[in-house]
Amino acid sequence: MTEEGMVAEVETGEATDMNEYTQLYGDKPEKTSWLCKWKVKRRYIVALLAFFGFCNIYMLRVNLSVAVVAMTSNRTHTYPNGTVETFPDFEWDSGTQGLILASFFYGYIITQIPGGYLATKYGGKRIFLYGVTSTAILTILTPPLAHLHTSFLVAARVLAGLCEGVTYPSIHAIWSRWAPPMEQSRITAFAFSGMYMGTVIAMPLAGILAEYVNWESIFYVFGLIALLWCLMWWWFVEDSPDQDRSITDQELEYLQNTIGVTDREVACSPPWKAMLTSKPVWAIIIAHFTENWGFYTLLTSLPMFMRDVLEYSLDAAGILAAFPYILMAVVVQISGYLADTFRADGKLSTTHIRKLFTCGAYLGQSMFMLLTALIMSRGTSTVFLSLALGLGGLTWAGFGVNHLDVAPKYAAILMGISNTVGTIPGILSPALTGAIIKDRTPEEWRTVFLITAGVYAMGALLYGLLASGEKQDWADGDVGLLDTEKEKNEIYSTPDKEYGATQIQDKTEYEDDGAYGDEYEYEEEDE
Repeated sequence: MTEEGMVAEVETGEATDMNEYTQLYGDKPEKTSWLCKWKVKRRYIVALLAFFGFCNIYMLRVNLSVAVVAMTSNRTHTYPNGTVETFPDFEWDSGTQGLILASFFYGYIITQIPGGYLATKYGGKRIFLYGVTSTAILTILTPPLAHLHTSFLVAARVLAGLCEGVTYPSIHAIWSRWAPPMEQSRITAFAFSGMYMGTVIAMPLAGILAEYVNWESIFYVFGLIALLWCLMWWWFVEDSPDQDRSITDQELEYLQNTIGVTDREVACSPPWKAMLTSKPVWAIIIAHFTENWGFYTLLTSLPMFMRDVLEYSLDAAGILAAFPYILMAVVVQISGYLADTFRADGKLSTTHIRKLFTCGAYLGQSMFMLLTALIMSRGTSTVFLSLALGLGGLTWAGFGVNHLDVAPKYAAILMGISNTVGTIPGILSPALTGAIIKDRTPEEWRTVFLITAGVYAMGALLYGLLASGEKQDWADGDVGLLDTEKEKNEIYSTPDKEYGATQIQDKTEYEDDGAYGDEYEYEEEDE
């Protein structure tokens, strides 16, 4: 064959490949990768930024838990005439404090399902970004609004909840396109662990700012940090791999072949009735409620418990209250890795893995909350509460990723549904704690911990009975996601099938190529 003929054949082949790529995935983006020259996969960049996103989300959420203690503590006021007086900026009783802490969740509960729907329809990147940006701006405005009137503070927190409510469901729209099946547990667990690291950072930092600067600085510092993150998310992240101009061809094709989500698929109408009558969906909802009950109880009350019962100073209480969340962040990382390892080994089914991590965590948490209620002292309370919260990290390799198991295409909507119910504890728990804690005695706190232990035990029972790790019959709608095992068989049995620019001649050649053969066994693509 002449050189001109060979060139023409190559160009014809490339044109055919590009036409098929366009039919399957849309226009192929130009690659301008600079991060990838260090072999950092784009899905890990997305996961890292999502980690810091949740870190900021929780810093914006929990700052008031520490700030409210400083806002109601005695503070020295010096007047222009030289008079010095000591009194708190706000003389709120426990009921008012409970209302202020719970007000965030009045807005947060409303936008969960709309957030999931919007993220499914328009993409998770923008919805996640809008939610964090709006919450950061409202956080910066919190101090002047609080000084105007308590009602303005409550209104600002409700609006912040409305804005932040879209973030959790919208991130599952990102994972439905960026997280391969056998990496779902570790990627989602890593990203969600950011919320615990955010708590770890927020509590001591807020305590230090309140102690050595003033309580207003908490909101200014946290709001500005969040806005800086928003710029990074906007610049680096895309809704799906095929829109990312810095992704390698190899990683793009791997994600499309193992996940296979397209704009055509997400346009299908959600099967609302099937979702709301599905036992596995209700198992996720119950588990989300259970985890959040214990988490929000301690999130909003732990600094007060350490100050009132354990008699720690404000800055020490903030630092010590962060210890449980450090443990939780570590446990989340380990649990995600273990869950994916067990799943890849095939010794346990996905259903067994989700139940093992979720039910095991709840039973352990129930036991340690019970021990906290029975043995209340500085050393033991700190240890037991740390272990109780730390075990909660296991659940994010259980129910936390279960949405992607039962209905990957509608995972964002399912997260919206489960987090709607999961937000109820954020409203009820602070209010109930405020109603119980009147005189700030150990006996009153004992009641709070016993209730939490009971909720954990009931959650373990119901999730164990109802949960499933299998994709449900209604999950595909009119146009389904790629079933990975089925797709693998089709590739091996269809010699001429092509994906993008890679043509598969037969199973042997596919494996010998070294680029994607092992991918269909859910192993990492070659670097």
